[in-house]
Amino acid sequence: MSAFAPQRREPGGELFGPRFTLFVDMLAVGLAAAVASLPLITAPAAFAAVCAVLCRSVREDRPVSMGEYVAEFRAHGLRRVLPAGVVVFAAVALVVLDMALAGAGLPGARPMSWALTAVTVAGLVVALRAAADPEVAHGWRPALNRAVTRSAADPAGCGLIAVAVGLCVAFVWMLPLLALLLPGPLAFAIMAVELRVEPAHDDTDSGG
Repeated sequence: MSAFAPQRREPGGELFGPRFTLFVDMLAVGLAAAVASLPLITAPAAFAAVCAVLCRSVREDRPVSMGEYVAEFRAHGLRRVLPAGVVVFAAVALVVLDMALAGAGLPGARPMSWALTAVTVAGLVVALRAAADPEVAHGWRPALNRAVTRSAADPAGCGLIAVAVGLCVAFVWMLPLLALLLPGPLAFAIMAVELRVEPAHDDTDSGG
């Protein structure tokens, strides 16, 4: 990744072009997020930082620097990371409970397993949309409230994010080592979902 100014071409840019540079940046910051997420409690901040730096990279048409990612990750602060990290542990516990119920063979276990799966997926989609919020570093609770509002107004976007998550799960199931690279592509997919309606707003503003 390069920390150079946007107007300076990347070495090899004549061969690969800016899209290849964005692809490499996406994988690199995704790998950094995977490493930063190892304690689990830091996973929300690590993923939100990926969303923030990729969003700025696309908006400003410039490469991503690792220093920018580190600064974005540190901007969340320990007090704001801890509550979000607790939610990650709760979500993992819910998934483990779901799997245990599915294999228990108890009466009503299958409907309960499907219900827990639906709740888990819905909560994960909202949490991912909150991570992509530009103001999430100032507090996860307001970001979650805005994510719930966006999700209610954009069910198609929720479906797209759920599909992206499902693809990531399938890739990890096929090749577990891919888990180290998937945070970047997943963040990019969520960012694309969040930004896909912006041109319509811009057209409206310019027409007014």
